[in-house]
Amino acid sequence: MKTLSVWAVVPVLSLLVLLSGCSRNSPTALDTQAPLPAPWVRTVAIDSASAPPLVLSGVVRAQHETPIAFQLGGRVLSRHVAAGQTVRAGQLLFALDPRDVAASEQSAVAQLAAAEATVVTAERELERQKQLVAQGFVSPQTLDRLQLNLRNTQSQLDAARAGATLARNHKGYTELRSPRDGVVVEVTAEAGQVVTAGLSLATLAHAGGREVEVFLPRPHPTPTAGMAQAPGTANQPVTLREVAGAADPQSRTWRARYRLPEAAASEQWPLGAVVRLALEAPDAAATAHTQRVPLAALDERAQGARLWRVVNGQAEPVPVTVVALGSTHAQILSPLAAGDRIVALGTHRLTPGMAVRELAP
Repeated sequence: MKTLSVWAVVPVLSLLVLLSGCSRNSPTALDTQAPLPAPWVRTVAIDSASAPPLVLSGVVRAQHETPIAFQLGGRVLSRHVAAGQTVRAGQLLFALDPRDVAASEQSAVAQLAAAEATVVTAERELERQKQLVAQGFVSPQTLDRLQLNLRNTQSQLDAARAGATLARNHKGYTELRSPRDGVVVEVTAEAGQVVTAGLSLATLAHAGGREVEVFLPRPHPTPTAGMAQAPGTANQPVTLREVAGAADPQSRTWRARYRLPEAAASEQWPLGAVVRLALEAPDAAATAHTQRVPLAALDERAQGARLWRVVNGQAEPVPVTVVALGSTHAQILSPLAAGDRIVALGTHRLTPGMAVRELAP
């Protein structure tokens, strides 16, 4: 019985040895899988973070505009100018009825003549009384009264002379002439109209420099430079000359004037023309070196924020400084140049040196 049981076990052991050898020589299920390919990543180019220009519509105006008005009131006798007319310095624009002024001048001249006669009479009387005092016929106190009277008449003469000068000046004020070469851009008076002193009858745009007038939505910060664009002409740079200190009560905007260069021809930039003004953002200098990237491109798993770029098929981190965060983009400072491409999505899965494939844009 023992001999039969031994020979019965031998075949079983041989079968187990054979199965064990086959198991060691055959590959496992894991060994048959090929290596995973490098993942695809989508990249975007870095943009400059400079703020877009402020585009407004403006009106071309003269650098200096003067309201034209009489220095005294009266009835307009004649008008010698029309809106849009080019005038020269000294050219007659309006004339007042001179009759009242002429009568005032005659009255002033008469008062001057009377004052002069009074002074002459007072001087002669004083000289006669001096002779009588010297002969002892009149007391010396009489001279004090006569000298005081002479001073009063001389003061009246000075006032009469000033009145006559004023009346002669008023005679010249009845004619309103152009103070400068320029263009009359507006006329608001007609012949026969009664006007008061200082009432504007027209507006004179001086010849020379041109400016663009715009209304800003806010006064601060105010753009200081930009480009003026008009159809059919070359763009011209403009610089800020002035900005209103208070808002317009109706539009709630601030009036600003931007000076055109002296080389800009007045024919190409006519007064009243509507032009397009592209104003540089006031903080353009501060943002000149910053860059704009999508928020998803930022990776903050390290000690600070960083971006990822693909170099020779491998992911490489680039440390950056975050300047500002927006709803969709971030403003940063980095050693990269504008236009360089960075990984835009999935940066939280990247590791330094990881093999990746860049997806062509």
